[in-house]
Amino acid sequence: MNEAELQAWVDGRLPPDRQAAVDRYLADHPAEAGRLQAYREQNAALHALFDDVLDADVPQALHPAAPGRPGPANGPAWAMPAWRRMAAMLAVAVGAGMIGGAAGWTLRGAGTQASAPAQAMAALPREAAIAHAVYSPEVKHPVEVGADQQQHLVAWLSKRLGKQLRPPQLAQQGYELVGGRLLPGGTGPVAQFMYADAGGQRLTLYVSSGQQQNRDTGFRFAQEGNVGVFYWIDGSFGYALSAAVGKKELSQVANAVYEQLQPN
Repeated sequence: MNEAELQAWVDGRLPPDRQAAVDRYLADHPAEAGRLQAYREQNAALHALFDDVLDADVPQALHPAAPGRPGPANGPAWAMPAWRRMAAMLAVAVGAGMIGGAAGWTLRGAGTQASAPAQAMAALPREAAIAHAVYSPEVKHPVEVGADQQQHLVAWLSKRLGKQLRPPQLAQQGYELVGGRLLPGGTGPVAQFMYADAGGQRLTLYVSSGQQQNRDTGFRFAQEGNVGVFYWIDGSFGYALSAAVGKKELSQVANAVYEQLQPN
């Protein structure tokens, strides 16, 4: 079974006869089935985050040119197939340092120029939600370094971010550390710590560097699709706690995280 057919199965693009063949193959290969199911869950999470953007009305400034004036060579963006629009959007959001959140915030400001710290603050929850949606469904590789190597994990991420990190202990809230990974961010390297409860529900703590010494420590909440995010900035670091749980539950965990991250 080749990878192209497996990825077509993930996207639901196989004809019925090949769909049945791949189903039989996956029934005999549970490891592959788990990998592809994780991809399907990631796709669903990304659709939950971005479908509202794809289906939104196009701003007047982006409409095709009037008759007699030059217009887009390949037609308007909304005439693209949905998969092409999704790919283009993710290329901007992820490939360019996940700056989509800041750009969208600036556009919604009715043409006003937002300061760099304000843009970073606006981008933080969207970046954290994207990272959560991508990695939390992973079955085999949800983290780069597991909690069984916590000392190494903390030393590695602390060195890369230039700050002594302390992953919060959330056993009282029902969550145990799974591990963590290093990610690229729009303003510098990012550490992501992942936690899970007994039922497999995962939450992630996103620690972003390079926040230009913003001293705004107030909590904010954002809803990105089905992912809730509590976030704040303290000094040159931004923190965002993400999970697909209710706002009240996430608020309780976020308060516990915030308290543990304060200097002793």
